Amino acid sequence: MMEKTEVRPQKILFDSGNELAAYAAKQINYHVMGYYPITPSTQIAENLDAMKAEGLHDISLVAAEGEHSAAGICYGASVCGGRVFNATSANGLLYALEQLPVQSGTRFPMVMNVACRTISGPLSIKGDHSDIMYALNTGWIILFADTPQAVYDMNICALKLAEKVNLPVIVAFDGFFTSHQKRRCMVFESDEDVRKFVGRREPETDLLDMTRPLTIGSYMNEPDIINNKYQLHQAMKSAANWLPTIYEEYAEISGRSYGLVQECHMEDAETAIFILGSAYHTVRSAVYKLREEGKKVGVFTASALRPFPAEALYKVCKHVKTLIVADRQDSYGAGGGNMTLEMKAMLQSFGKGCGDIRVLSRIYGLGGKDFYAEDAQMLFQEGENPKAKVFDYISVFKGVGGREEIQYYEPITKEAASPGIIRRSMNPENGHVQVENVRINELTAMPKRLGPGHGACPGCGIPVNVNLLLKGIEGHVVILFQTGCGMVVTTGYPKTSFKVPYIHNLFQNGAATLSGVVEMFRRRQKRGEYPEGDMTFVMVSGDGGMDIGLGSAIGAALRGSHFILLEYDNGGYMNTGYQLSYSTPMGAKSSTSHVGPEQYGKTFFHKDTAAIMAATGMPYVATAAESNPADFVRKAAKAQVYAKSEGMAYIRALSACPLNWSDQPAKEREIIGKAVDCCFFPLYEIEKGQTTLSYNPEKTGKKIPVADWLSMMGRTRHLVKPQYRGVVEKIQKEVDRRWDRLKALSDHPLL
Repeated sequence: MMEKTEVRPQKILFDSGNELAAYAAKQINYHVMGYYPITPSTQIAENLDAMKAEGLHDISLVAAEGEHSAAGICYGASVCGGRVFNATSANGLLYALEQLPVQSGTRFPMVMNVACRTISGPLSIKGDHSDIMYALNTGWIILFADTPQAVYDMNICALKLAEKVNLPVIVAFDGFFTSHQKRRCMVFESDEDVRKFVGRREPETDLLDMTRPLTIGSYMNEPDIINNKYQLHQAMKSAANWLPTIYEEYAEISGRSYGLVQECHMEDAETAIFILGSAYHTVRSAVYKLREEGKKVGVFTASALRPFPAEALYKVCKHVKTLIVADRQDSYGAGGGNMTLEMKAMLQSFGKGCGDIRVLSRIYGLGGKDFYAEDAQMLFQEGENPKAKVFDYISVFKGVGGREEIQYYEPITKEAASPGIIRRSMNPENGHVQVENVRINELTAMPKRLGPGHGACPGCGIPVNVNLLLKGIEGHVVILFQTGCGMVVTTGYPKTSFKVPYIHNLFQNGAATLSGVVEMFRRRQKRGEYPEGDMTFVMVSGDGGMDIGLGSAIGAALRGSHFILLEYDNGGYMNTGYQLSYSTPMGAKSSTSHVGPEQYGKTFFHKDTAAIMAATGMPYVATAAESNPADFVRKAAKAQVYAKSEGMAYIRALSACPLNWSDQPAKEREIIGKAVDCCFFPLYEIEKGQTTLSYNPEKTGKKIPVADWLSMMGRTRHLVKPQYRGVVEKIQKEVDRRWDRLKALSDHPLL
């Protein structure tokens, strides 16, 4: 126990839950944060990066290529005795899920914030609790904050609890409600007060202690693994004992008291609602109104899901006649969400059967659907109805669309999509594909597979690049989009911008998904279930998709999957508000690579994905740009031949994003042309292992310094200032090195 102390000085901030999670992390000054951006948790990393650029903390922010790797970074850092932090949401939590039991099973503390969000699919970025419930069985302590203030306070308490019992802790809160809504909150004026409260980190285990070499994560058989899990169980019981004590200690220095359970008018309630998160306050409003009408109603919530505060919850609700459990997720087929199941089990464990307390389960607010005080009043009315359904959804209405036929466009026939303008042939000497008669003006005869009815920003390069690619592809086309701006702006349910068959899957698994489509097409065609004839399969990725999805793409390339992969390289995670990608230019500012006294933007060079894909030995790799449209279409025509006959083909296109590049939409083709002319984005192709330059600006006298291109965009314009001369020189040196290497490859007949 800490010595009795006075409330420490505090100041008022008007911030959101995400901002306050970041502020708490800054005050703690963690050693390492491994992270990957995903809405709605991304602001936590963004705010920490902004504060780091100003020199306000010394946390090493490591941008992973996906949430699974972010969790691995955190685990690796935590075994070395330091303090570790993370934040994620929704499918990001699920992608990292495999790593969570590794962290808890080996008993290394850390803190992770989860801004709760709908699990895909279908893809939705709004808030509910369908993600956090997957974490219940991972061995992590899970606290649930219902206000931005609680997010701040629980982040500080979470670390102390984690290190007391050697378990990792999740601080969960409602995405887009608690995460984004700003509230008046109190924070400690002095970071030192926070650090004094959590105490010094004195790790029992340190992988880097060379005087005591350790093996961490040993293989275990039956006698040991059950003991390991029993010890984890004991640690969770210890956490249940320590959490109230830590809350009491925190109340002494903050003046804010937290219990395992919060309740409103539960002392004599006959009908009560149990509900998690920010909706607790919505139900409280209904309780106050109904109490004025003489109704004996109440509401309560839990501030911890693991360890589950069964005894505290029972004490609050043991006298009620009807308990309504409102779940913001469903455990499909179980007759209620996870909290319904937990509450029923809690009541039974204390000897309360269905004849003692009637339990009604209601699913509400999925996908961020608003929940109003009027909805809570309706739930209380249902609680008074003796014939009310035991389980039901509320606020469900008949939607539009579904699986019934909605034909927005006339089908594109194979004949219409095969105007026969482009001529393709095979060079008998080297086996390369030859393409002739690429005339852009004549290719207007090719119908657009991606229609004009989309929501892309003015000047966005995605529809331009997709349509240029498809001008070079004849016949039937099936398209897969990974998550990203291109997907979001073209498929707002129930409408679509696609005139051809289309499928979506998440960032990390697009290539594997399309591989499955291709294999099923071939298998069913072989069995006579599809008519004879060709189809061309196209995967479209971008917005950082070739970071998190690179492993899946490499796997498809190595298998020789027969499809074209188009990467629209817009240099960032644009669909989540422009965080840095591995393809972001060095020095570029983004929401996770700020510019300030201690930081000049992204600190490492852009990834050469085309070279990585070429290393798989696939038959065709190319780069393309809208500034050279005929070259783009010619390469698309080549890619179609190779995808049908030999395996996977890959094309990388530089794709404009005026919003986040901070330039003018009308100048995008010029800006992309300058990227080509400075050789930051050279145009070339690698055909059956042989490299050929498609365009050499040196021979036409058009080659320019890379600074000329950087100065055209707001995201990199700061680099031309004198203080960043050294950064520009490094970029120029690396661009020149890659260009010289490319020329050497092009000059050699075997390369």
